[in-house]
Amino acid sequence: MSLSLEDIRRIAHLARLELDAQEGERMLAQINGFFDIVEKMRAVDTSGVEPLNHPVAAVQDVPLRLRDDVASEPNDREANQRSAPAVERGLFLVPKVIE
Repeated sequence: MSLSLEDIRRIAHLARLELDAQEGERMLAQINGFFDIVEKMRAVDTSGVEPLNHPVAAVQDVPLRLRDDVASEPNDREANQRSAPAVERGLFLVPKVIE
């Protein structure tokens, strides 16, 4: 897949960008270069390759780093709010910023 200069102008218009002719040519070369890389990647035979859950898993065993979602710290609201300038009924009071 490759784009034309007209495609670049249309994309720039949709993105509300002003590109002069030189910038348009440069963008065309860069984007088409990206598409060339994608085409090379698609050409690689990946059949039989299982996806990795972590990139490091390609070189060493990596256990999933997910843990059970359980509370590990006690609820110590009073101690956490002790340094707050203003607290009411367990909530932090902050200045009004929107009129």
